Amino acid sequence: MLRRVASRVSMRSRERKLDLFLELLEPGPETTVVDVGVTDAPFGGGSTDNFFEALYPWPERITAVGNTELDRFAAAFPGVRAVRADGRELPFADGEFDLGFSNAVVEHVAGGREGQRRFVHELCRVARRVFVTTPNRFFPLEVHTLVPFAHWLPPAPRARVLRARGFDDVLAPLGPKQLAALFPYSVRVVNSGMTLIAIGPE
Repeated sequence: MLRRVASRVSMRSRERKLDLFLELLEPGPETTVVDVGVTDAPFGGGSTDNFFEALYPWPERITAVGNTELDRFAAAFPGVRAVRADGRELPFADGEFDLGFSNAVVEHVAGGREGQRRFVHELCRVARRVFVTTPNRFFPLEVHTLVPFAHWLPPAPRARVLRARGFDDVLAPLGPKQLAALFPYSVRVVNSGMTLIAIGPE
């Protein structure tokens, strides 16, 4: 029951993010987009993974990047170019894409704040404008585990809570100032309460 509710909340949040992306960045049918941080999974059946590819009006203009094999992703989204790469070292030219998108990935990047900075700088390098989201560190509910205040714990106990809830993952949550500080230029940070969205350059 809790997971179903969480899935509905997650889907609504993702729809709002896409609406904001379309409104503020105004892509069109010729706009090239790189989405860094996709998973090897389809969309639907309770999963909101890869919602951008499923809902974006021009999926054929997307290049999707994930750091694992992407066979299931490619089967689910045959019109999308799938590339396996580390988001901290993208195999693209400077300014190759009009827009860069990354949803709730930066908090999972290994290497602490320096790893997160490399990830963000790479996205900014290959895309002329970017849209980066992350859960808000100051929102009391930890959105991955649905455990209140879990993300406020020091790293070691936080990792134990994550593992207990089935997440064997890095988690380095960010507040608005920490998110903005990862960028090589000034960004606008939209705070929706649960989510932070950085849009830049401002």
